[in-house]
Amino acid sequence: MASFVKQTFEPVVSTNLYPRSQIDIYLQVIQQDGGMLQACINAATLALIDAGIAMTDYVCACTAGWIEREAAIDLNYIEESSDTSEVTIAMLPKSGKVTLAQMESRLHVDKLEEVLSLAGEGCKQIHQVLDKTIRDRAEDLARKMAA
Repeated sequence: MASFVKQTFEPVVSTNLYPRSQIDIYLQVIQQDGGMLQACINAATLALIDAGIAMTDYVCACTAGWIEREAAIDLNYIEESSDTSEVTIAMLPKSGKVTLAQMESRLHVDKLEEVLSLAGEGCKQIHQVLDKTIRDRAEDLARKMAA
C-alpha cells in the first residue's frame, strides 16, 4: 500500500519548493469495507492540500471491476473478495493523466476498456466532491479569520 501511495504522489507533489525537506504521509485505516487503496489516495490528496503542500493537480482515485456480466464501480469488500477482476486508477483531472493503474487479476482486453472508462468517470466525480470540500473549507477558514 505504501509503495502505491508513494508512486502515485511523487510526480505530483512540487518537491522543488521544499528543499532539504521530507514530506511524510501517514494513513490509518480504521475500517475496511472495500476500496482501501482508492480511499487512502483520496484522503492523502485532501491531507496534502489541507497542509498547504503544493501539488500540480488533485490526485483522484477510483476502483472499478467486472462483476458477473457488467462493469461496476466502487466495489465493496464482498465484491473485492469474490473472484472479481478489478482495477484501481489514480488520475490527474486537469490533464487526464493516470498516475497509478493497479490490477491484481486477469481481465479480457475488451472488458478492460469498459472498466477503465468507468473508473475514469468515477475519478471525475470524486474530483468534484474533493474540490467542493476544499472550497467549502477555504471559505469557512476565510470567514473565521475575518470575524
